[in-house]
Amino acid sequence: MTERTVRVLHVITRLDLGGAQDNTLYTVGHLRPPYEPSLVCGPGGLLDGEAREMPGVRVTFVPSLVREIHPARDLLALARLVRIFRKERPHIVHTHSSKAGVLGRIAARLTRVPVVVHSIHGFGFNREQPAPLRASLIAAERTVAPITTHFIAVSRANLEEGIALGIIPAGRASLIRSGIRLDRFEAAGAERARHREAVRSETGIPPGAPVAGLIACLKPQKSPLDFVEAAALVARRVPEAFFLVAGDGDLRGAVRERARALGIGDRVRLLGWRRDVPRILASLDVMLLTSSWEGLPRVLPEAIAVGIPIVATAVDGANDILADGRNAVVRRAHDREGLAEGVIRILRDPGFGLGLASCARACLGEFDIDRMVRAQEALYGDLIDRHLRRARGDATRAGARATAPPSI
Repeated sequence: MTERTVRVLHVITRLDLGGAQDNTLYTVGHLRPPYEPSLVCGPGGLLDGEAREMPGVRVTFVPSLVREIHPARDLLALARLVRIFRKERPHIVHTHSSKAGVLGRIAARLTRVPVVVHSIHGFGFNREQPAPLRASLIAAERTVAPITTHFIAVSRANLEEGIALGIIPAGRASLIRSGIRLDRFEAAGAERARHREAVRSETGIPPGAPVAGLIACLKPQKSPLDFVEAAALVARRVPEAFFLVAGDGDLRGAVRERARALGIGDRVRLLGWRRDVPRILASLDVMLLTSSWEGLPRVLPEAIAVGIPIVATAVDGANDILADGRNAVVRRAHDREGLAEGVIRILRDPGFGLGLASCARACLGEFDIDRMVRAQEALYGDLIDRHLRRARGDATRAGARATAPPSI
């Protein structure tokens, strides 16, 4: 690959706490020469401060870049992205998330950016949406697919669905897992006894009580009310059990009220956003993930790295790495009774849970966060080389036409 500086501009809608956002920040902060990274995003995310503090990375906040569909603001955001791209003249634009993915790719086309990459961290549409909305979101993705040089998917399930729906052209996509800091989570696993004691003390849970937890944004995608319903079923059979919820979002109030209505309000601890997720995971006896749809949630390899058994819904990317009865308990989405039964079995039979957690470790090598960044660097290099070869070929053909004798 050429050794000249390659300007790579990442675009994401907002820097909330989440896998896509954290991995985007890690990528732009750890790209090696010849790559020169910059970042464009909407303001108001919990990770804005971290973005501003990254050395050597230019960060631009676009107030009109918002997650909700808003035609007037979306046009303003598109116009601002066009101005930014014209000023920075990136060689590569790499977009993330649905809104930034559509607007960023259109702006890249309008400004003739040579290489356009889009990462799919999970689609913005799902089967639980009204059919007209889902159809319009799929149509938007299909519209910008032809102006995308290459796609990155974090899960095989999303990759296959995107190809089937005509969103991802076959042969123009790579599977690159959403990485985690393996050393941090494995270190927390090595200190599980200490973390169990400390977190129970901090949250008012008796030292020996079994604890199941949810680590997720409290939004419809994660179905946190299913977690509460399953927790109530667990509490009937394991009355000494407690439940931790690490995360926040629009459904926080609904989670609290539903827990009270089900008589487990005193056993559910709402911790809000946490930056010590390895420590929280290490305090659990079982992690329950109740998502209705997903890309491939990083909390799964995080729990595996800590050594925590998993009960999860069989949605999208979760199926890439989880197999029921082999390395996790896996149930269909919204099967509250089945999820509760899985939690109860693990709490009553810790040896069964430890066996699942041990078997799950086989997948961890795929999720090393530095391996993720190196894979993206390799992809960038390949795409830039292809662009340069095409440009040289076009120049050669144009020169040949210019020097050819006039046709008769």
